[in-house]
Amino acid sequence: MSDVNEYYIDLDERAEKMLREGEFLGKGNNGVVYLLPENRVIKIFKEKRICKREYSILARTEGSEYFPNVYSNGTYYIVRDYVGGERLDKYIKKNGLDKEVACKVIELMKEFQRLNFTKLDIRCKDLYITEELSLMVIDPRNNYSKDRTYPRHLMKGLNKLGVLEKFLEVVKDEYDEFYDEWNSKMKRYLETGIK
Repeated sequence: MSDVNEYYIDLDERAEKMLREGEFLGKGNNGVVYLLPENRVIKIFKEKRICKREYSILARTEGSEYFPNVYSNGTYYIVRDYVGGERLDKYIKKNGLDKEVACKVIELMKEFQRLNFTKLDIRCKDLYITEELSLMVIDPRNNYSKDRTYPRHLMKGLNKLGVLEKFLEVVKDEYDEFYDEWNSKMKRYLETGIK
């Protein structure tokens, strides 16, 4: 979405009121986000099917420490917790990847399994790391509709940041039940492009 003014969305009165009180935070391919009082945001989607899909994922992950709580939703919007911190890719550029953060990322993949996600993957830019080094997912997508048994997008991002080998060392040392599959599939992907 190149400009938020390119389309019109008919919001209900409640959402309109929240929007007037909100402070613009940013926009992405699927919509815009405004900061609301009480450390919440309203995310307004361009398409109702994408809003419905994201809401469905957030509703199913309620109670997980890795996902924001949802307070209300409409056809084109979700009101959820504000996620502070820094994008994981930007954090790694500044601080590198240490064992503690790598373990937290791997624990997130274990949480994806616990939540019965069929897509065990996420992009670095969809993860935020707080000052306390907690991880939060900001844009869950297709976690119950796509199949992926290893974090390909995540490791592709880590590779671009130059920390993939370090990440895989932590996987091997601390979570070796994942190492063979993740390492072999990622090497094949990097060498051939085959998913």
